[in-house]
Amino acid sequence: MAKQLTPRQQKERRTLLLSALAGSATVALSLMGYIPVLKTLAARLRPPGALAEKAFLASCIKCGQCVQVCPVEAIKLADAGDGFGIGVPYIDARAQACDFSCDAVQCVLACPTGALTHEIDKKEQVRMGLARLDRPDVCLARLGQGFKGVARDIGLHRYVEVDRWNPIGIADHPYDLELCDLCVRECPIENAISLEPMSDDPADKRRTPVVHEACVGCGMCEMICPVDPAAIVIDERKVWGQA
Repeated sequence: MAKQLTPRQQKERRTLLLSALAGSATVALSLMGYIPVLKTLAARLRPPGALAEKAFLASCIKCGQCVQVCPVEAIKLADAGDGFGIGVPYIDARAQACDFSCDAVQCVLACPTGALTHEIDKKEQVRMGLARLDRPDVCLARLGQGFKGVARDIGLHRYVEVDRWNPIGIADHPYDLELCDLCVRECPIENAISLEPMSDDPADKRRTPVVHEACVGCGMCEMICPVDPAAIVIDERKVWGQA
């Protein structure tokens, strides 16, 4: 008698089958000219530990293992619009940031080909990009404003003060802040971002987010920003000191 699969095993099997079918379909459709496989790929935020883009695309076998182990379901697989990049993992930080506080970065451990790796220069290899204040004129901290209520109605986050191990919905964790500091408060990387005074006046409540070299580009600041579109964003693949 065949052993009955658990719901998780059934989900993993479906993911692998769909990935294989998608890859086969892409090859067939591209040969018929329906999918522009040779077009320039849109910039994507890759999971932590991703090799340089060309090497990453060559190494990734689109198995979906990184998707399955991500504790906050941040990793998605690209669709047909990415041409040869179909099935390749990426992260939409605004919708769901990488949970960089997860133990040992589980997606890296799950990758069977080394497309995601801790090897070489660990500091640079796990860096996904860099945060950047894109819309300073709407940043609540720069306006000297507080924030009260739910930051976003989507997204998961592991709040240390609630449960270090299990993520909860951002919508289930309201705030009451005299001055908005969400990008700093919820950043999982120590000393990656700080709020700095905008003047020498002690009465001036305004602060500006300053990104530091420790930033890995996990996207938490972009996801948690209550302004829409986000005041702070992630530049994919950007390296510290790069113009």
